Amino acid sequence: MKKHHNIVIAGAGGIAEAVGLLLMEWSEVAPTLFIGDRTHSKAKKVAHWIQEGTTKSCFIKDFHLAEKGITDEMKAILHQGDIILDCLPGSQAPRIAQFAKDFNLHYANLTEYVSETEEIMALAKDAKTGFVLQTGLAPGYIDLLANGLFQQFCTDFEIDKVDKLEMKVGALTNHAVAPHYYGFTWSPVGVATEYLKETIVLRDFKKTTLPSLSERAAIIIDGIAYEDDLTSGGAADLPDALLGKVRSLDYKTLRHPGHYAWVQEQLANLGNSPNAIKSLQEKMEAIIPHIEDDKIVLYAAIEGKDAAGMLRRKEIAKCILPQKVGKHQLRAIQTTTAAPLVQAAQLLLETPHSGVVLQSQIDPKQFLNGNYIVRVYGKM
Repeated sequence: MKKHHNIVIAGAGGIAEAVGLLLMEWSEVAPTLFIGDRTHSKAKKVAHWIQEGTTKSCFIKDFHLAEKGITDEMKAILHQGDIILDCLPGSQAPRIAQFAKDFNLHYANLTEYVSETEEIMALAKDAKTGFVLQTGLAPGYIDLLANGLFQQFCTDFEIDKVDKLEMKVGALTNHAVAPHYYGFTWSPVGVATEYLKETIVLRDFKKTTLPSLSERAAIIIDGIAYEDDLTSGGAADLPDALLGKVRSLDYKTLRHPGHYAWVQEQLANLGNSPNAIKSLQEKMEAIIPHIEDDKIVLYAAIEGKDAAGMLRRKEIAKCILPQKVGKHQLRAIQTTTAAPLVQAAQLLLETPHSGVVLQSQIDPKQFLNGNYIVRVYGKM
């Protein structure tokens, strides 16, 4: 940030921690932060953690973010704020977005939840402030990377249509043991949700939906074998933005080999459970440990024929490891998710925007080379 801003962070989990620390450490002018959570003690703990971890002088106020309704304290803080950065579960996103609209604040969120995103698009279409949606790692960074690839590919090879646009991301552990070959590095409910909700893709240039976990395949990235499969939410709005321009477009989640076979066994045992997401989450949490040491593997590729009819392909792959920010070591999932959210905050606060801003509407080259992004992902 090049100017001082009052920034409200909704939530007090690992991503909220990282967002606050990145804002303090990497902004030219440190903002004032207000951190709220339904459990006030968590918000207080995160505020203290950021103050201990930053090398800059700062002012951070924690507050109780009521689960329902609005308190006088919340009203006072929202009146002071310039933007809300929503780090809460996706189910809460429409409520927090409504606060932003009611109090004339900018808003940015991370969620891959499709129905909640559509609800916010409806409420924010006539807003005077800007609403950047789905701006984390996936959805978020990976969509801008893929869209930038598409634009450059079309320019380089003098075409306007391509055959394939692939996006793949894995939040992974360095080691994986049987039978699940996995370790939780982020929200278990998020994992269960993306495995079970339908995914939006392009097939034969047309938008359609497919069941998640219905197109498993093997892939080698930087010499390491992974499996990928369709999961929900990661494509953001690219299926709409590139409709008729890409024959096949999809988002897949990367996993260590063996994990998806284990998940399919659990789903088969669940049958037609009415609470399948919760049931799968419980089954996973009963046996899969939470692991701090993590890495993010991401891959984007585009393929198509150039103007002379030659088949071409361009690929970008990255492996991002934990990183020290200020006095704290942040996990890879924290920095890769928080950096795009903070970059989106700068976009809204320092350039004019109103209404909904979707991933396809952001200039990929400018955003991907932004100050906060480059420190995590490197220059494009």
